[in-house]
Amino acid sequence: MTKRTFVYGASILLAANLFNRILGFLYQYLIMSYIGGEAYGLFNMVFPVYMTALVLTTAGIPLAVAKMVAEEISLGHQTQAKAIFKLALMILTVSGVVVSLFLYILTPLFVHKIFPDPRVLQIFRICIPAIFVVSVSSAFRGYFQGLQNMIPTALSQIFEQVTRVAVGFTAAFTFASRGVEWSAAGLAFGMLIGEIIGLIVITIQYQRNKKNSPSSGESILSYRLIMQKMWRLSSPVTIGRLMSSGLSALDAMIIPARLQIAGYTAREATTLFGQLGGSAFTLLTFPTVFTFALATSLVPSISEAAARKQYQIVRARSSEAIRLTILLGLPCLIVLFLFADPLTSFFKSPGIAPILRILALGGIFTYLQQTTTGILQGLGKVHLPVLVSLIGAGVRVPLLFMLTGLPHWGLLGSAWAYILGWIIMATLNLMFIIRYSGMALDLQHFVLQPLSAGLGMILVFRFLSPLGWEFTATLQKLSAGLIIYALILAVNGGITLSDLRRVPWFGKYLYRK
Repeated sequence: MTKRTFVYGASILLAANLFNRILGFLYQYLIMSYIGGEAYGLFNMVFPVYMTALVLTTAGIPLAVAKMVAEEISLGHQTQAKAIFKLALMILTVSGVVVSLFLYILTPLFVHKIFPDPRVLQIFRICIPAIFVVSVSSAFRGYFQGLQNMIPTALSQIFEQVTRVAVGFTAAFTFASRGVEWSAAGLAFGMLIGEIIGLIVITIQYQRNKKNSPSSGESILSYRLIMQKMWRLSSPVTIGRLMSSGLSALDAMIIPARLQIAGYTAREATTLFGQLGGSAFTLLTFPTVFTFALATSLVPSISEAAARKQYQIVRARSSEAIRLTILLGLPCLIVLFLFADPLTSFFKSPGIAPILRILALGGIFTYLQQTTTGILQGLGKVHLPVLVSLIGAGVRVPLLFMLTGLPHWGLLGSAWAYILGWIIMATLNLMFIIRYSGMALDLQHFVLQPLSAGLGMILVFRFLSPLGWEFTATLQKLSAGLIIYALILAVNGGITLSDLRRVPWFGKYLYRK
């Protein structure tokens, strides 16, 4: 049952994330087509700083809640799990209020000291209330994640994204006549309203779950002991996420500034930075709809198995997660590399196609880094991803600064700096997983089978000459390539009937009567 729960939970989040990512693709198209890369670049300058403030507010508590609740539920301690959630909710509510008020008061000074463009002042102010809303929502999401019930989180994310797209585009388009900064403010307003709707939805789900969840009569630990354990688990995560958000904020300052050194004007640099995030990274991160769902499900799933000392299950789940990440990520990257021109043209950023091709070469490592981080967190080694991120940043940031400022490199240099950082982090994560779980590095399943299927997919794309219009011909190529990829995996054992039987809803029809 636990095996099915792990796959089922990941599939629920995958479906929600896939829907949200497709909607996000539509949103990015509308922004780039009708709002422009400059407005998105302004919003993108604010977003990393907003995320840094959010990390400070939540302090890694949601992940700690998920791990602690999963452990208590596996031992049958329902009341203890609820006590953990209530304490986390109280802490996150208070921290959300304090940080939001602090930032709002100091925003004028804060913005002029940090951001290279003063037009972001109003945008940042609109984002500030969302910090409180997200911090409260994260307590509920951590609780449901610990229960391995991904439906409330999935529903809240869907409502949040639909609202964000509808309100954000409408507001940005309406305010466009007032200037680029007002359009960017409209995007921020859409994000705020979306977060509010997401909180309302997950709160309703909690109230329904609460009525159907009787408490057990066991005694609970004191809040002091709960807080001690919560802090022990959350503090390394906080440092890691704070560093990640801080590095994203640093990227938002380094890249536009160094592009100006490379010879671009300030507006050209802002637009290019907006296209990098709004086009290249939007496309590259599409497969993370799976890796995010997988990583989110892995933390409570592996924590549960480790709490019961079922180390064989820990190794099996870790290996399966890595294998699935590679199997699903590889064909996406092949498509991004070979179809970079039409894909970036769709986002009105054809000049960013060479950047996307370079990023696609190392994209599998960023997917693996996300999945392996989830495995290490589930194992309780929450400090290791922090160390790995620090090492990766120590290589990436100097390269980013140096290469982006070279006239003949620019964003090409930025892309190579990102790739090297991802390779280092994914490799180190894998080494730590092998060391602490005993998982075997299965080259056949991790490398040979996916690569042989990927090669077949590339050959189809290169030599198939479909008939019809350019759009229909591209669809025919994509369909044929994906079918060949799946068939080769079925033949070489990359995909088995056992794998298909574990897929929710579909798999039940494959069991023998």
